[in-house]
Amino acid sequence: MGKGWSVVKAGKVSVRLKRDKPHGVALEDRVWTLFYRMGFDSMSGLGGAKLRLTHQDSSSPINQLDVVAIDPDVALAVECKSSVNFVKRPQFQEELAKLAQMRERVAKSVSAAFPSPHKRHSVLAFFLNNIQLTEADRERARTANVLLFDERDLEYYEKLVSHLGPAAKYQMYADMLPGKSIAGLSIKVPAVKAKMGPYNCYTFPASPEYLLKIAYVSHRSKGKASDIHTYQRMISKPRLKRIREYISDHGIFPTNIVVNIEKKCLDFQRVKQENEQADRDASGILGWLELKPAFKSAWIIDGQHRLYSYSGHPFAKSGHIAVLAFEGIAPSAQAKLFIDINAKQKSVKPSLLQELFAELHWDADSAIVRVQAIVSKAVQVLDADKDSPFYGRIQLADSTKDSLRCISLTSLFRAIERQDFFIVKENKGVVVEGGAFWRGQNEETLARTVYVLKSWFSHIRSGAPEWWDLGSKDGGGLAMNDSVSACTMVLRSVIQHLETNGSKLVRLDDEDLSAILKPYALALANHFGQMTEQDRKRYRDLRGVQGQTTRMRRAQQALKAQFPNFDPPGLQEFLRREKEQTNLRAKAIIDRLEQLLQSIVVQELKQEFADDGDSWWIQGVPKAVRLEVAKRSENDDNKRGKRESYLDLIDYRSIALSQWQLFQQLLGYGKKTESKDRQTKWLQEINEMRNVVAHASSGVSLSVEQVALLESHEQWLRQKQKAVADEMDEDSDLVEDAETE
Repeated sequence: MGKGWSVVKAGKVSVRLKRDKPHGVALEDRVWTLFYRMGFDSMSGLGGAKLRLTHQDSSSPINQLDVVAIDPDVALAVECKSSVNFVKRPQFQEELAKLAQMRERVAKSVSAAFPSPHKRHSVLAFFLNNIQLTEADRERARTANVLLFDERDLEYYEKLVSHLGPAAKYQMYADMLPGKSIAGLSIKVPAVKAKMGPYNCYTFPASPEYLLKIAYVSHRSKGKASDIHTYQRMISKPRLKRIREYISDHGIFPTNIVVNIEKKCLDFQRVKQENEQADRDASGILGWLELKPAFKSAWIIDGQHRLYSYSGHPFAKSGHIAVLAFEGIAPSAQAKLFIDINAKQKSVKPSLLQELFAELHWDADSAIVRVQAIVSKAVQVLDADKDSPFYGRIQLADSTKDSLRCISLTSLFRAIERQDFFIVKENKGVVVEGGAFWRGQNEETLARTVYVLKSWFSHIRSGAPEWWDLGSKDGGGLAMNDSVSACTMVLRSVIQHLETNGSKLVRLDDEDLSAILKPYALALANHFGQMTEQDRKRYRDLRGVQGQTTRMRRAQQALKAQFPNFDPPGLQEFLRREKEQTNLRAKAIIDRLEQLLQSIVVQELKQEFADDGDSWWIQGVPKAVRLEVAKRSENDDNKRGKRESYLDLIDYRSIALSQWQLFQQLLGYGKKTESKDRQTKWLQEINEMRNVVAHASSGVSLSVEQVALLESHEQWLRQKQKAVADEMDEDSDLVEDAETE
């Protein structure tokens, strides 16, 4: 079937076909549908809207706008840009300038065609799919006051509108126009002013419709790196449905919706109290509260489900809800209050608290605590950034763990936070000397941390991309908790090495810092890229703190091979101890192998040659070997007793070669078509390793890979031994059956 059509369902007399839309058209349709579901009063039709730059001049160029959406408060003009693959867009600067140039003309055209009792806010925006922007592009957009939304933002708003209906529009306005006043929405309500701890608060009634327009809930699932103050969970649609049914049955809510309202939006005028003395003693003051709302002025701390259940409901305008409004408390205090309220109702998961660390402590007095908040946010940004090797790979509090999303926020947080990337010296919580990632201010330090970690791990991923992309699947292990922690520890040791050799990394800008780290990252990538399938399995088998340390040290060893001056503290001691342990492990394995070989070979010879004394020895063992055994036995005064006890490991190879028809199935390693010398070469290699571990004074040590090879040989030989034993049992059963018959 041609032209992109495919069969969805085939019946007896009909066929249902489908064809994917071009990606650019699909993006425009998604954005248009989103605004339609949000309930805008007027929207552009098929093909977008046409706008002539100069109204008076009919010959002036006509520009096309992909999507235009208008209501009494806001006019949106949107351009949609999409790509099949995640790539840079060289022409974006030109497209940005062209859209920014239309601002005044859009405002005038909308006002003329759609009159409003008050002035609208005009918003220009790009919705982008698979477009990689530079920081310079983003800065130009900020300067031109043109908003940028990516595919994750679009997915967020689509999910939000499916939950909230038309009220999602005000959430989007809060993102687009924070702090902009909403004309014609000021109201005055009776209220009681009180103190709760250090905060002023007001209790008053409000219609759900009014509160929906000014309220804002910051959902953590939105994933915008710029939004620090995010602490609410995404709204549960089934829960909204249950509450809407309760509202439809004229149910009431006796508890308050808890919000925080910006101080500039409140004006409280007390009224004369009946008893002034009682007023002075009372905990509350009566008065009139005037609300002068702006977009993103009322943050919901608790009660989001109760409020948003009214979205699109007939009772939204006529109903009333009780509001407890705090006056201008800091976002960190709001987050703490959210935790306190919800912890009483339902236990807050430790992983959620870890995720909320940025919100709880972003403005902490102590720089040490602020650093932890920065690290918490950096991990979340790395998960949300499409250009990050960790994109969609970090398990947050509300996400489900799977084979790709298998790196926990807590694990990566600890890996970064416990390294001295930020603070070298401090005094009473104040930074005296900053580390390589430190930039003084939170936002700058966050941006630097994300930039450097993205660069470091992107290079690592480039060395073995297919291994990284496996996550925790079979054969994976590079992009998992222990590995990522070890790679972060290696980064720290590289930074320490550079600092020790005179580099002042804190003085470098983000790009220069990443550039000086790049050669080491590429060397580490090469280390991973050269690993065989067996190497990768052994790497993954290193678990826990000890496993992380071993991974780190072996990576450092690989870097030292390329950079001889790189000698982090503890590496030489680790290598020395590992050599000792390696030889000890190897000796134990070789001893077991030798015992296995003796048992298998002697048993097989005795079974082949009637065990009437010396037959198996005379006929089965080559004369040269027998003479050497006799010499060893004589020199030892025959203290070991049995003559097979004087066989050396290499003697078993000689026996196997002389009796190849008997031993090929047992001791032949590799392809059966290869020569017997080749199939028994493994015995010669083991004998060479035996000589190494038997002479400790030589200072030579076996490698970890050699020990692993010994282990695999032992496992293989035991399987061979078991197979022979099973075969003998079967033969014995056959004999018994024959005798019975």
